[in-house]
Amino acid sequence: MDAQIVSDIYREHGDALRRFALRVARSQEEADDVVQETVLRVWRASPEVTGSLRSYLFATARNVIIDRHRRAAARISAIPLGEVDPESRDSTAGIAEALDRILMEEALMRLSLEHRQVVVHLHYFGSTVAQTALELQIPEGTVKSRAYYALRSLRGILAEMGVEK
Repeated sequence: MDAQIVSDIYREHGDALRRFALRVARSQEEADDVVQETVLRVWRASPEVTGSLRSYLFATARNVIIDRHRRAAARISAIPLGEVDPESRDSTAGIAEALDRILMEEALMRLSLEHRQVVVHLHYFGSTVAQTALELQIPEGTVKSRAYYALRSLRGILAEMGVEK
């Protein structure tokens, strides 16, 4: 990968990666560092990158954020050898869960408004098809159809972002 390719990656994917990193970073500078480290890791692994570059970038960014959090936690706590700090483990799991939520929010924002509304009502509010149809003032069949196509689109979007089943 040469400088032009790295520049192209920044231009095409930098803003999306930065938004992703900003959701968990403490500052703009930290988010920028995550994006830079992500692109650097992808540049180093360029011969091994297969499939969607965007999904590889998001998966790498997720790993960079988790690695940074683990390094920071290791510097803060002095754990004697052989002991496991359950609070640190919970914190790492919490970061992973937060990143998963952020990825889902990013994916939902890429759906059309109509599809997003149906998914939010059915899966986040826990509404039934009938309740969703009434709330959105559309037929129940339309709710079912939109839910089907929305979930199909979400699978593709999440795969593009590097989220595995």
